[in-house]
Amino acid sequence: MKELSTASQMDITIALPAECISNIISLTTPRDACRLSVVSPVFKSAADSDSVWENFLPSDYKQIISNSVSDSSLITSLSKKDLYFHLCRNPIIINNGTMSFALEPESGKKCYMVGAKGLSIAWGDEPNHWILTSLPESRFPEVAELKYVWWFDVKAMIETKILSLRTNYASYLVFKFVESKYGFERRPVESGVYIEGCDNGHRRRLLLDPSRNMARLSQDRGDGWMEIEMGEFFNENGDDGMLVCSLFEFDGFITKHGLIIQGIELRPKSG
Repeated sequence: MKELSTASQMDITIALPAECISNIISLTTPRDACRLSVVSPVFKSAADSDSVWENFLPSDYKQIISNSVSDSSLITSLSKKDLYFHLCRNPIIINNGTMSFALEPESGKKCYMVGAKGLSIAWGDEPNHWILTSLPESRFPEVAELKYVWWFDVKAMIETKILSLRTNYASYLVFKFVESKYGFERRPVESGVYIEGCDNGHRRRLLLDPSRNMARLSQDRGDGWMEIEMGEFFNENGDDGMLVCSLFEFDGFITKHGLIIQGIELRPKSG
């Protein structure tokens, strides 16, 4: 069977020009292209070609990279395959340092994070309540550290037109705590993910810092930060408007402090 399979592969590479093989591979997925590249030298050449990986990159990738605060020479200095995986492993900072952009490796779908500087934070411009500071493990120059509040209100807003179409996204708060913390171990905050002006009232109650005998919903990201899922949104055609990812807690006037927020991330949800 292996000999027949190999013979069939040889027949295909003889019968079809490399350009045709590349066109066929470009209709698959990044994962399939990587697998096909080990079939034979001809398949490797076709699967690694710029024409294949150009198809896997978002159609507006040049515009996105040109909006980056980093070196936009990535477009010309890397092959399209190398650029694809660079964007998977190294989020680029865009929108004057307020957002980051990356690709989901297996699908090439767009991932965005709104950094602390781009969030809408109640009392966020008052140093007695929140301060912007820097941490070496953050992808953004500044993170937001909560000092002292009686209620909590943090929002990220992202236009649905910049997201990948026909994609189910999940929103995540990316955070950590300093040693001196108070208020999040006992009282949950509410989260909502909805289109601006169309809040359907669906909420999740999230305990960011549960005690040891309680279930922990947050996950270690492996980069020095924690994340907790806030909710989901299916982006059908990208014409819904402004997506709001909200965290709040108004009731009870409980003083809170010690939380550090890197941002709110929106990425395709697997499974």
